[in-house]
Amino acid sequence: MKSLITSFRTLPSSKLFDNKPLKKLCEYLITFFCIITLNFFLPRLLPGDPFTFLTGAADEVTVTYTEEQLSRYKAYFGLDKPLSVQYTDYLLNLLHGDIGYSLYYNEDVLVLLGKRSVWTISLVVVSLLISCMVGIILGSISAWNRDNSIDRFLYFSMICFSEIPAFLIGLVLLFAGAAWLCWFPLSGGMSIFVSFATPVHKALDLVHHAMLPVITLVLARLSGFYMISRSSMLTVLAKDYMRTARGKGLSHSRILFVHALRNAAIPVITRVFLSLGTVFSGAVLVENVFNYPGVGQLMRESVMMRDYILIQGIFLFFAVSVLTMNLIADILYKKLDPRVT
Repeated sequence: MKSLITSFRTLPSSKLFDNKPLKKLCEYLITFFCIITLNFFLPRLLPGDPFTFLTGAADEVTVTYTEEQLSRYKAYFGLDKPLSVQYTDYLLNLLHGDIGYSLYYNEDVLVLLGKRSVWTISLVVVSLLISCMVGIILGSISAWNRDNSIDRFLYFSMICFSEIPAFLIGLVLLFAGAAWLCWFPLSGGMSIFVSFATPVHKALDLVHHAMLPVITLVLARLSGFYMISRSSMLTVLAKDYMRTARGKGLSHSRILFVHALRNAAIPVITRVFLSLGTVFSGAVLVENVFNYPGVGQLMRESVMMRDYILIQGIFLFFAVSVLTMNLIADILYKKLDPRVT
């Protein structure tokens, strides 16, 4: 009997937990379930609701509803049901790919996210690529010149940048580059009420408006890539095969950027994907500083309007993005370094 109980306890669990891809999938599914549960309940803990907010303070009134209209709209959107029923409906709708209809914008949340996410994803991807490339180059140069004046200057500069929040960098750039020097527009994603002669002119206008938000995100993320590149490069440069490469008389640039960087790139690539979550959160603040029309600005508006459905959709967008990037980072890291289990 004792042996049967022992077999029952050990055999299924060992099979389950020895299957690492299945275990990893279960971890992601549990994390996703916790996120969508918090995603549902947290917005409802905010004081007020979308309809009473719209009919609230005198200086904030945009639409006025009667009590009868309020009851009818709450019943229409299901907000008059108990929370447990609303939660069950929410999960069932998610299974069908329906994340809801915005109460404030009167538009499908997926459509709204599709329009705004283009701005945010462009901003995040461009800034991440630039900060990654510049961080790798500066980290490699710093490691090659370890403990001399170049290394100390770069290290001190990056430590300083790492302590400054992204929104503060954005405010300084906004004051200096837009308000004082007038080199860049103060806000927005593109010029309004302007007819562009060619698509090239329109593209240049988009780039002109995106410059300050991109520079802000690059400066905010640069120190992270610099630190990890410097650390990884220092480890690689101390290896025996690097001494052999120097002994062969290869040029410094070839040793550094061909032989050393290839082996030091693994933690940097992983950092790129793991950074997407924090870059998205940084983009939310930066978009609001520059009034950039991305998901971050949409989130601020949805919170102000207590638009539960839209808040849920935006948080779900960020959660899925971060989990997907973490999963890609896990897969890539194992591919690049088979020693990782």
